[in-house]
Amino acid sequence: METLHQSPTDPGFVQNPYPFYETARKAGPFFHWADYGLTCTGNWAAVSAIFRDRRFGREVPAELAPAIPDHLRPFYAVEAHSMLELEPPRHTRLRSLVLRAFTTRRINALQPEIAVLAHQLIDAFPAGEFDLLAHFGQRLPVIIIARLLGVPETMSHDLLRWSNAMVGMYMAGRTRETETRAVAATKAFVAFLRGYIDARRHDPRDDLITELIAAEEAGEKLTTDELITTCILLLNAGHEATVHTIGNGVKTLLQTGHDISEATAEATVEEILRFDPALHMFTRWAYEDIEVMGHRFQRGDQVGLLLAAANRDPGQWDAPGKFQPGRPIKPHASFGAGLHFCVGAPLARLELVTALPILFARLPGLKLVGKPQYGDVYHFHGLTRLMVRA
Repeated sequence: METLHQSPTDPGFVQNPYPFYETARKAGPFFHWADYGLTCTGNWAAVSAIFRDRRFGREVPAELAPAIPDHLRPFYAVEAHSMLELEPPRHTRLRSLVLRAFTTRRINALQPEIAVLAHQLIDAFPAGEFDLLAHFGQRLPVIIIARLLGVPETMSHDLLRWSNAMVGMYMAGRTRETETRAVAATKAFVAFLRGYIDARRHDPRDDLITELIAAEEAGEKLTTDELITTCILLLNAGHEATVHTIGNGVKTLLQTGHDISEATAEATVEEILRFDPALHMFTRWAYEDIEVMGHRFQRGDQVGLLLAAANRDPGQWDAPGKFQPGRPIKPHASFGAGLHFCVGAPLARLELVTALPILFARLPGLKLVGKPQYGDVYHFHGLTRLMVRA
């Protein structure tokens, strides 16, 4: 297995990680990413297989669980109840209860609201040059998730601030300052939700938090701590990725001269998600000794699944480095697969296929101003801002 060196905070990599992914692909199905000290793969077949193999999982093997520093205990107390970080049977219980509330019917019912909100945000665009992320990409997903949860829309700025601080814990180059911000945001978020959930217990409403409180299966219900973590997960995981996807997608459409309409929305959104996704790496632990495509994993080994690299594997797509909205729709890695397939994927897709055609229909002359810059936020991949003019 070849060892490759590439700092995830190097400016060239931050702006365009795809050349490194191609170099890594030539090294074989797996390579050792020295900067992470991690075995990684951007091979579509390997990524897909590991996602679906129950001998790999998100939860760290018990004997390898690290000691949690005192200053990070509030953050990891929340993570301890996250279905994103758990395996069966706890994952099965949490996911089944959440899906009883987070139904297809409830999600699809949001479509008219998403459309109206998109128009309202566009109506409020400033004259001249403006940042589309600040005025559209960030606001639409956070307002929708706030409405879905039943949280006051006036809280959207706090929700966005708390979310941004918390996801900093997963970015390369994490510092003590990053950790301090994340813990402060976690404490504020938990305090708000604890009070809000208590209020909904005594005054049920037609919102997701009320549905989550009521969700029951075989006599099981979500505890308050599980409810809090689930609400935080739905906001952080759902809105963060959608913000980046809107930015990356609009940038790509404008740079390549493509349009998006209601008729072409589904295929175009799937190509946006494949071509330049918001999340570039997810990790899994091996739970037993196992061989994958010639590489032998031992229990306790960790593997990095490079989603964006897998999405450009020529073994799965023709001309994968080209943005082609008309290509046949195939599964991509951007939402994961298997047991941990993203629970928020239907909402993210609905927001994108609804809002982006409205944006391009309302602003047919939309143009980029300057060269968009990606933020130093790996393993996420998103723009710092998207300056445009109509």
